[in-house]
Amino acid sequence: MMPRHFAAGDLERLVEEARPYALAGKVATYIPELARGKPGTLSVAVMDSKGVPLSGGDTEVRFTMQSISKVVSLSLALDELGEDAVFRKVGMEPTADPFNSVMRLEMVRSHRPQNPLINAGAIVVDSLLQHGDPGKAFGAVRDLARRMTGNPGLKENPAVYLSEKRTGDRNRSLAYFLKSVGTIDSEVETVLDVYFRQCSLEVTVSDLAVLAATLAMDGFNPKTGEEVLPASVCRIIRALMTTCGLYDGSGAFAVRVGLPAKSGVGGGIVATVPGYMGVAVCGPALDHQGNSIAGIALLERLSASYGLRVL
Repeated sequence: MMPRHFAAGDLERLVEEARPYALAGKVATYIPELARGKPGTLSVAVMDSKGVPLSGGDTEVRFTMQSISKVVSLSLALDELGEDAVFRKVGMEPTADPFNSVMRLEMVRSHRPQNPLINAGAIVVDSLLQHGDPGKAFGAVRDLARRMTGNPGLKENPAVYLSEKRTGDRNRSLAYFLKSVGTIDSEVETVLDVYFRQCSLEVTVSDLAVLAATLAMDGFNPKTGEEVLPASVCRIIRALMTTCGLYDGSGAFAVRVGLPAKSGVGGGIVATVPGYMGVAVCGPALDHQGNSIAGIALLERLSASYGLRVL
């Protein structure tokens, strides 16, 4: 079934309907710079297959990609190294544990992260991109993010990067454990520098809608007209977004919203309607699983009202 068309003012109305949900959430504080986020802000943007943009809410707000950047680094690894090389090092199964859990790594005999969209898995993916130069590795991730968003000026937020680097001890514990059991070979701080910098890439909700549309259109960016990624890579990314994209909240999201999606603790969520459009929301107030509470409410309304769900 084809999604229904949006009418003028629809997105603004849906934003205002979902905005009160932010009162039940809290902004992330374990990265001090993220604590500056305004919990009541909420925005949505859509990019359709023809490159037509729509948006509503507080669209001028800039925020960092955080874990949404994992779909970029994973896309790069799959494109450069191939599916077999990536999934020898990291699994593709969902997890019921928090996104930064250490426990599961110790319990699994292979010490392989369950999927590439949790922190441990993303750190392993970044280790595969190392070529002896973390600057080149991050540059490759940033450049792909620029092509996927259609924003050639996309860059990191230095304050968020430094804040993540100073307070990233949980990620260091994950990385050093992975190093100790031989899952990663590169130097830990070198890998983590790439990870912290990619998480600090600064975007708008409209940038992320283009990224989502690129994934929805099998690698074709409808804003720029560029073929950015192979269709095979995008299909893998959408599958993992469906099962793992909202951490231990992925199952509930699949039932409630019915779209492949990926969240970040900066408040962003990208969602794809394969073959039709990309959608992005941002609301910094998070639920206990680290997902935008008002953003999920907004996506649920959008999906139900316009027949977007594909699951």
